[in-house]
Amino acid sequence: MPSSPGSQPIPAKNGSTAAHHDIQSAFASSFRSASPLAQDLLARDLAECSDEDEDVPVDADAVEFGDDDEAEEDDGVDDLAGPTLYRRPSGIAFGTTRPALGPGALDDPPVLTRSERTRSRDAERSLLRDNHILPPKHQAPRKGVSGQLSGLYRRLFSTKVPLPAGNDEEAAVGPPRIVVIPDENSPLLPASGGRRHSSGAQEQPQGLNEQWEAAVAAGQIRTTWQREAKTLAVYSRSLVVTFMLQYSLNVSSIFAVGRLGTLELGAVSLATMTATITCYAPIQGLTTCLDTLCAQAFGSGHKHLVGLQLQRMTYFLLLLLIPVAVIWLRAESILASMIEPDSAALAASYLRIVLLGTPAYAAFEGGKRFVQAQGLFHATTYVLLIAAPANALMNWLFVWKLGFGFVGAPMAVAITQNMLPLLLFLYVWKIDGSQAWGGFRRSALRNWGPMIRLALPGMIMVVAEWFAFEILTLASARLGVTYLAAQSVLVTVTSTTFQIPFPLSVAGSTRLANLIGAKLVDAAKTSAKVTTVGGVLVGLFNVTLLFVFRYHIPLLFTQDPAVIEIVAQTLPVCAVMQLFDGMAAVSHGLLRGIGRQEFGGYANLVCYYLVALPISFGLGFGLEWKLTGLWIGVMFGLLIVSLAEYWFTWRVDWHEVAREAERRNAAG
Repeated sequence: MPSSPGSQPIPAKNGSTAAHHDIQSAFASSFRSASPLAQDLLARDLAECSDEDEDVPVDADAVEFGDDDEAEEDDGVDDLAGPTLYRRPSGIAFGTTRPALGPGALDDPPVLTRSERTRSRDAERSLLRDNHILPPKHQAPRKGVSGQLSGLYRRLFSTKVPLPAGNDEEAAVGPPRIVVIPDENSPLLPASGGRRHSSGAQEQPQGLNEQWEAAVAAGQIRTTWQREAKTLAVYSRSLVVTFMLQYSLNVSSIFAVGRLGTLELGAVSLATMTATITCYAPIQGLTTCLDTLCAQAFGSGHKHLVGLQLQRMTYFLLLLLIPVAVIWLRAESILASMIEPDSAALAASYLRIVLLGTPAYAAFEGGKRFVQAQGLFHATTYVLLIAAPANALMNWLFVWKLGFGFVGAPMAVAITQNMLPLLLFLYVWKIDGSQAWGGFRRSALRNWGPMIRLALPGMIMVVAEWFAFEILTLASARLGVTYLAAQSVLVTVTSTTFQIPFPLSVAGSTRLANLIGAKLVDAAKTSAKVTTVGGVLVGLFNVTLLFVFRYHIPLLFTQDPAVIEIVAQTLPVCAVMQLFDGMAAVSHGLLRGIGRQEFGGYANLVCYYLVALPISFGLGFGLEWKLTGLWIGVMFGLLIVSLAEYWFTWRVDWHEVAREAERRNAAG
C-alpha cells in the first residue's frame, strides 16, 4: 500500500519513475512502509515469470496489496470477507538482543489466510458480545451462593463492558442495541452456513459485517482492561518462547566458555558482539523488507512469487558475506589495535570458525519471512525447539566432554546455524509452506534495486542501535580483561531479561494496530494503557530479580572472584535500568502500532549517541566509575527515550491516526 495517505497504487508501466520519486522523498518516510516499490517489483516479476513459465497465469491488473480474491475463491472463504481485527506480529527482527525500529510493516493492511480470517471474525463476534450487541454464548448464572461467586469472578476477570447504572445483564441479552434494517437486496431466508444462537437468531457473515460496521459507526464498541490483558498475554506468550529459544543459541556459548577462565569469557562476548554488528544485525535488518515483499506477493494471489523474493534476498546476502568473510579472517589484527592481544586472538579464532555457519544463518533469516508471509508463525518455534537443546548439548559436548575448549563453542554455533535452514526446509517440504515455492528462477538474479531500497532503512536502524552496545563493549575492554569478562556477564543477563518486555511490545503494537485499523480509538487507548502498565510490571519483576540475585547470577558464568565482585557491584544499576528498558520497549511498540515509528527511530539515535554514550564515557573514564559509569549512561539514555516516546504518544491525535489508517486502507 502507498506510504503516504491518499496515494494510489502505481501502475507497472510507470512504476520505476514513481518508485524513484518515492526514494528521493524525505528521509522520515523511509521508516514507513514503501509498498509502491513492492507493487512495482511485483509487477516486474509477474511479467518476467510469464516469459519463463508459460503455464503460470499472470494478471498484472491484480497486483494490488490485499487483492486476494483469487485465493479466497480457491479456498472458499468468500463468507469471511469484510473488516479484519487480527494482524500478524511481523516486521520485527527476531532474535536480536536490542531490536530496533525498522520499516513500518505493522501499519500495512493484513494479508490473512483462511484461519486468520476466521480468528478475526471470532474476535469481532466476541467484542460484539462483550458490548451486549450480540446475545451471550452462555446463560447468566443462577442466583445463590454459586451465583454470588460467579458475580465476584465476573467483576474481577470478566471481559464484558460494564452496563450503565440501573441496567442488568439479563436485560441486555434481549434485542441487540443495534438493528441492521434489511433492504431490497437482503435475502428473505437465512443462508445455511449462518450460526444460530440460543436466542434463535441467525448470525450470518454478511449480517455480522453490517452489525459490526453499524456498532463502530455508533461508537458502541469498547473494551476493558481485562480483555486487553488477556489478549496481550495470548499474543506474547508464544513470542517469549521463540525469542528465548533463539537467544539461547548465543547464551549457551557464553555459559559453556565462561568457566574456562576470565580471558575466554571476555573473548566470547567480544566475538559475539563483533559478529552481530558486522553480520547478524545487518542480515536481520535487510531481511525485514521481505515482510512487505513476501506478504505483497502472497496477498496478490501469486504465491509462487514468495519463493522468488526469498531466492533474490538469499543471493544478495550471500554476496554481502564475501566482504564479511574478509574482515573476519583479518579480525585479529583489527581487534588488536583496539584491545589487548590475547583477547583479540581468541575472539578472532571464534569468528573464523563461526564463519562456516553464516551462509546458513542468512538462508534461515530469509526462510523465516518466507513462512511468516504464509501465516506459519509456529514453524520457526518448532525448528528452535529442536535446535536450541541440540546447541546446548553440543556446547557441553565440544567444550567439556571432548576437550576442545574455547573453539568448541563456535563449532557448536556453526553446526546449529547450519541445522536451522535444514530443519525449516523439512518443515516446508513435509508439513506446510511448499505451495509458495515456485522453483528456482533466473529472474531472481534481476530486479534487485527496489528490494535493496526497501531493505536499507531496516538495516540502518538495527545496526545503529547495535553499534552503540558494541562501543560500550570495546570501551570495557580498555579497562582490562576482568572488566571485559564482567561486561560479558552483564550484557548476557540484561539481554536475556529483555526477551520478556520486547515480546510484550510486539504484542502491544499488533493489538494497537488492529484497533486503530478498525477505527476503535477509545479501545486502542485502553489497550495502550494496559500495555504500558504491563511493561512497568515486567520491568519491576526484572528489577527485583537482578537485585535479589546479584551475587548468585555471576556464579552461573564464572568462578573468578574479581569478576563476580564487579558484576555484583554493577548489577544494581542494571536492575534499575530494567524498569526503563521495559518502558522503552513498550513505548517502541506503541509507536509502531500507531504508525509513528519514524519518531522512535530518531529518538533512539539521539538518546544513544548524544546522551547515553557521552554520559557513559564521562562517568566511566572521566570520573573513573569504570563499568558502573558505563551502564549509568545507558540507564539515562533509556529513561529519556522512553519519556520522549510516551510524551509523543500522549500528544498525538489518535483520531487523525485512525483516519490516516482508513485512508491508507482505502487507497491500498
